[in-house]
Amino acid sequence: MTPLRRRFAEVVRSEPIDLGLACLLVGAEVDRSLDVDAAVEQLDALAAAARPRVPRVGVAEQAAGLAGVLSGFAGGDFEDLRSSLLHSVLVRRQGLPLLLSVVWLEVAARLDVPAYAAALPGQVVVGIGDPEDEHVVVDAYDGGRVLTAADVAARGGLSGPLSPADLLLRLLTNIRALTTRQARSLEVARTRLWAVELSLLLPRHPLALRRERGELLVRLGGYVDGAEELEVYALAVEDADLAQAEAARREARMARAQLN
Repeated sequence: MTPLRRRFAEVVRSEPIDLGLACLLVGAEVDRSLDVDAAVEQLDALAAAARPRVPRVGVAEQAAGLAGVLSGFAGGDFEDLRSSLLHSVLVRRQGLPLLLSVVWLEVAARLDVPAYAAALPGQVVVGIGDPEDEHVVVDAYDGGRVLTAADVAARGGLSGPLSPADLLLRLLTNIRALTTRQARSLEVARTRLWAVELSLLLPRHPLALRRERGELLVRLGGYVDGAEELEVYALAVEDADLAQAEAARREARMARAQLN
């Protein structure tokens, strides 16, 4: 495990999870030269710029103050990996709704403004205030526009709040989904593999990711490691789904046969 990945594992298994730092460490999988701590300072600078404009009380006023500073962040291309990488979002000021919501959450946290993530169908949004009491919901992807109750209902209703671990799994799932829409290549497979491997470091993750990791390792030539991962998956699921376990063991045998 690389030092940066070890740091990611430590961050996501700490309480509370430092969401901004964890997201930046995801970006380090793509940009090995990334200065993660310098990128954290960019979030600090955004908070410093927002501080004079964000009052200490009044959720609507706080949301408006944050929007005044963060409205320059805009929606990014869903097919561009950079839209899912926080360090790129901070530089380009373009990103997916989840990443723009992370920017809002991180700036709000630095200003002691109560904020949380929530989900509309297919999109993460930000709540300012107490989800059980006075609050407003803002769409970071739309410049921080406040969503009315009618807006929320029309878009399918709100669920949440989402924990940092929930958001990180969504982020990595988005990256995995992006690779399914790209032309097959070894580079795309490598991207999917690191997204799977980071997901497996989260406190909670789907067991099926172990099979996916094994299959990706085999595709990339790691026949022994891939076979071992497939066998671990098979052992874990055989009581609940014998057919899946047997299928994974067949894949493992085929992988080992590649060595002959």
